Amino acid sequence: MSASEQTGPRRYHLVLSIAGSDSGGGAGVQADVKTVSAIGCFGMTVITALTAQNTTGVTGIHAVPPAFAVRQLDAIYSDMGADAVKIGMLYSAELIRVVAERLRSYQAKNIVLDPVMVAQSGDKLVEDDAIEAIKTDLMPLATVVTPNVPEAEVLCGHRLRQPSQIEAAAKILAGFGSQSILIKGGHGMGAESTDLLYFPQEDRKVTLSAGRISTQNNHGTGCTLSSAIAAYLARGAEIEAAVREAKTYTTEAIRSGAGYRLGRGHGPVHHFYRFWK
Repeated sequence: MSASEQTGPRRYHLVLSIAGSDSGGGAGVQADVKTVSAIGCFGMTVITALTAQNTTGVTGIHAVPPAFAVRQLDAIYSDMGADAVKIGMLYSAELIRVVAERLRSYQAKNIVLDPVMVAQSGDKLVEDDAIEAIKTDLMPLATVVTPNVPEAEVLCGHRLRQPSQIEAAAKILAGFGSQSILIKGGHGMGAESTDLLYFPQEDRKVTLSAGRISTQNNHGTGCTLSSAIAAYLARGAEIEAAVREAKTYTTEAIRSGAGYRLGRGHGPVHHFYRFWK
């Protein structure tokens, strides 16, 4: 049946972002909504924290009470539902546990977990007890977990310097129950940025490389990549294809945003590069 012959209303691809708000607009739910919109999905949010933030750093965090975060989540699932979920900044262990419980009760699917712990500026974004809760409560629910190397080091408890150590870390992290692990290589220093995607059930690894782009406009790249993966999963892609498409989208968003100047610090990527320059 062609689109013109379709009967009944059309349906959006729905992506829910459970994350903190970035007042500067470069990361958090702002980056997530921009990303999923650019990829052709309808973005919804559960805001877990307000941050006072710009390109130079975070000057304040106001956590949303867990009960109100759950109220937002219930509002979404009792009416619209979601084809995919991106989870970003969850400030406390209590918040993580109640969100995980609700996602299990709603049988949420296509969950992309970006274990946000530290902002681009180096500011800490989670309480200490949240780390264990991420591993025990959220990772078992995840379709893809997307730590960068510093975040993988925190989750594993040791430094990662060699490719063999990163591969070993992916297997350790997969032991917490997710369907796949994507350890991002953006913090490296080589000519290429190489990510490692690991599938534990198949004991299969995939490396994804792209030329490293010289720019200080890299604020929100992790949020952008994880929400892009969620968007492609929402549109029906398999995990590997979703990750590949998301990496391409994010790389081009970084490249397109490199020529702009916004603020005095780390500027954003260009989420809408496909539509305007």
